[in-house]
Amino acid sequence: MLEKFANIFRIPDLRKRVLFTLGILAVYRLGAFIPTPGIDTARLASLFNMQNGSALGLLDLFGGGNLRRMTIFALGIMPYITASIIFQLLTVVYEPLARIQKEGELGRRKITQWTRYMTIVLAALQAIGIAAVLTKSGLVLHPGIGFVLMTVLTLTTGSGFIMWLGEQITDRGIGNGMSLLIFAGIIAGLPRGIVELVQKVQTSAWGSLTIFVVLLIVVGMIGVVAFIVFVERSERRIPIQSARRIVGRRMMGGSSSHLPLKVNSGGVMPIIFASSILSAPLLFGQVEWVQNNRFFQPIIQALGPGMPWYVFLNALAIVFFAYFYVSIVMKPDDIADNFRKSGSFIPGIRPGKRTSDFINDILTRITLVGAVYLILIQMVPTFMISGIRLDRLWLVGRLFENLPSAFTHGLGVNFYFGGTSLLIVVGVAMDTVNQIESQLIMRHYDGFSPRSGRIRGRKTW
Repeated sequence: MLEKFANIFRIPDLRKRVLFTLGILAVYRLGAFIPTPGIDTARLASLFNMQNGSALGLLDLFGGGNLRRMTIFALGIMPYITASIIFQLLTVVYEPLARIQKEGELGRRKITQWTRYMTIVLAALQAIGIAAVLTKSGLVLHPGIGFVLMTVLTLTTGSGFIMWLGEQITDRGIGNGMSLLIFAGIIAGLPRGIVELVQKVQTSAWGSLTIFVVLLIVVGMIGVVAFIVFVERSERRIPIQSARRIVGRRMMGGSSSHLPLKVNSGGVMPIIFASSILSAPLLFGQVEWVQNNRFFQPIIQALGPGMPWYVFLNALAIVFFAYFYVSIVMKPDDIADNFRKSGSFIPGIRPGKRTSDFINDILTRITLVGAVYLILIQMVPTFMISGIRLDRLWLVGRLFENLPSAFTHGLGVNFYFGGTSLLIVVGVAMDTVNQIESQLIMRHYDGFSPRSGRIRGRKTW
């Protein structure tokens, strides 16, 4: 295994890409320790400790702890993700934008440029909201218009810089830049989660069962990782037969292969998209006049993490974005057309429309399985933090009052050990390793898996 890792640094181009990616991640983590000027960070930290598992904690997960410390990267990549969702939805419902997307590389560049502009606008709006909330909460050392302008300028610039870092990793490094930034933020928060678990053992937070509960959490975390790896590598293979044809004086084709369709083609993106959408009302609920409003207050409370309506809408959003993402990445009509052009076909299925419908039916079924898998993974941190407050359901809440406290109120464990964070960490790690392995095999080196490369590379530098 050490020999296979050493092969990464024997290839100049791959070595340069890996070191560049690590350098960008180091810059991102450095910015996580530069605070936004004019904020009482000690009181802000105590506020987050009191609201562990709330809307602020949910946003802090994807920011890698930047929001907790209110650094220059406090907004994280959420503005960019939200802007990407907006334009991806518009390409489906707005025909002129769909035509621009079909223009190829030029159209993609135009949409990317507009996404950047939208990111800056959304970041500025969020920064204004954060400045207002901090001022109302008394966390500002010198409140006023100067603080608002400084906060908007700092946070917007930080969000734009993060967007640029992610694009640099995607273009010149290894892996997906935005996913790797989220990955780095979660990994940086894991030590804090470990310390909190150790403190619970030292203080016997769960009484005489504390050690047993901690062991159960560790075993459950290992089981979740194994489950994630199993599902992420699962695929539905559609058999493909190539027709024989004569090219010159040689007989070509006639071989059998398969079309692999992943169970979870969208990866972690449906969860990130759903969390980004549901974070909007949660942030809106942090405004003081909304909290005191008789109309909005019950709505915001019902949409809080762990509430039944939040769980239900979150599940619906994950299912929607799972299908939406697959519809963008996998186009059955294009696949069937490519089969027809190459002389390939699925045994027992007519080429053309029948082939497209067959692939579409399979994608519909396995995408539903993948969406249910994502929902189950998403439920793990919910149970660990706050549980599902079924006892607060209207009219029928009393029927659930006798449920165990761990089910309705959770275990109060830091959600860095939750399913969402583990899914992001494992999914991004697997995707990055696969890209590195592809680079190794392309240059005739052994990959990391036993079935990868067949030709050993040179042992000289």
